[in-house]
Amino acid sequence: MTSLLTVRDLDVYYGGLQAVRALSLRVEEGQSVTLLGANGAGKTSVIRAIAGLLRVPGDGIAFDGRPIDRLRPDRRVSLGIATVAEDRELFPSLTVAENLYMGAYRRRDHQLIRRELDWIYGMFPALAAKRRDRCASLSGGEGQMLAIGRALMSGPRLLLLDEPSHGLAPLVVGQIFDLVARLTKERNLAILLVEQNAHLALAVASYGYVLEAGVLSLEGPTTELVRDPRVRQLYLGG
Repeated sequence: MTSLLTVRDLDVYYGGLQAVRALSLRVEEGQSVTLLGANGAGKTSVIRAIAGLLRVPGDGIAFDGRPIDRLRPDRRVSLGIATVAEDRELFPSLTVAENLYMGAYRRRDHQLIRRELDWIYGMFPALAAKRRDRCASLSGGEGQMLAIGRALMSGPRLLLLDEPSHGLAPLVVGQIFDLVARLTKERNLAILLVEQNAHLALAVASYGYVLEAGVLSLEGPTTELVRDPRVRQLYLGG
């Protein structure tokens, strides 16, 4: 059975510096997977390589059995890969509604787009209330909701989430992670999650990979990782 996302022996370079070495991982349809590691371990580099934002050597990235290493980022979006970057990359001069419509720019079914928009407003009432406001006026939590909503407007099968809790208040972080859990259960959406808060990441994901200095050091079901002495010492406070 073909995994939705397969990464084999991924190497990522920045000039002459190697950030990731021979990484292999899988994400199945409807599965939530987390990629753990300290700052600088190479986690964001993996996300950017899968999204097509970094050129990488070899042919080790496949989506639904199809090699995608040579595809542009927009073609990967068309296949069903959406990314929420750590800095969100919103369009501050556009309204909330316009930002959401930008996420659906490659879709042509206007009725489906409308239904998706209504669904996102239902999940994020704060965005519905501010749909005509420019997104520059949003709080950090509202901005993160908008970034996730815009990614969902593309109709993805795989969502790449890079540090969704970054800079957010604890209450908002809880809301974001509740949503992540809902997306896998209610929409059968596959998620690859990079997150500094290991407690939250291991709680919401079913499988995890641990990167140390760009090298895979550990992997397994999250129910096992939370009991692993190394994970507990390095990421869970002992």
